[in-house]
Amino acid sequence: MIRLTKTKLTIMLTFDIFKLYPDGEIFDEGVLPNSPDGLFMTESSGRLKWIAKKGCGNDWAIYCHRPDKSSDWIAQHGDKVRYEDNIRRCVSCEDSVFNLYRH
Repeated sequence: MIRLTKTKLTIMLTFDIFKLYPDGEIFDEGVLPNSPDGLFMTESSGRLKWIAKKGCGNDWAIYCHRPDKSSDWIAQHGDKVRYEDNIRRCVSCEDSVFNLYRH
């Protein structure tokens, strides 16, 4: 499914697409405001860079940190995104893919 909003084109991540990604691959990333309308993870303002990475057990997770850090650094050392609203704000996905999220 593809959704078009005023600001960006969103492609729904389906299970068929997800299973094509190699284990350990960063398959999506972005930057959101650190606010209740974005990816609210800390009390400080600013922005947070997030990365979505496929694991080795047919699972996946999202990690975030300051935008000046590299995607690989965030994958290794970033804070894991744990709340469903934040996860779905980063990666638009089918329930079958969301259910594979590593909490």
